[in-house]
Amino acid sequence: MIHPDDAAARSIADGDKVMLGNDRGQVRIHAKLFEGVRRGVLIAESIWPNTAYEDGRGINTLTGADPVAPYGGAAVHDNRVWIRPAY
Repeated sequence: MIHPDDAAARSIADGDKVMLGNDRGQVRIHAKLFEGVRRGVLIAESIWPNTAYEDGRGINTLTGADPVAPYGGAAVHDNRVWIRPAY
């Protein structure tokens, strides 16, 4: 999900294929415009197996297993990513 204003600034329409990525990899998904998401924030709901994604790389491609402060564990809910139309 992406705020409509953020999508418009990137020439992304509802249902368009987009690439999300960071230094861990890239994932191809469909964009859903949603005014209820804060500007500058993207939401990918649910967890699907890698085989459910067009390129065989699921959303967890963008997360790490690095321990987080103060006691370790996995930071799986918040990740810095970029978004662009998929060509």
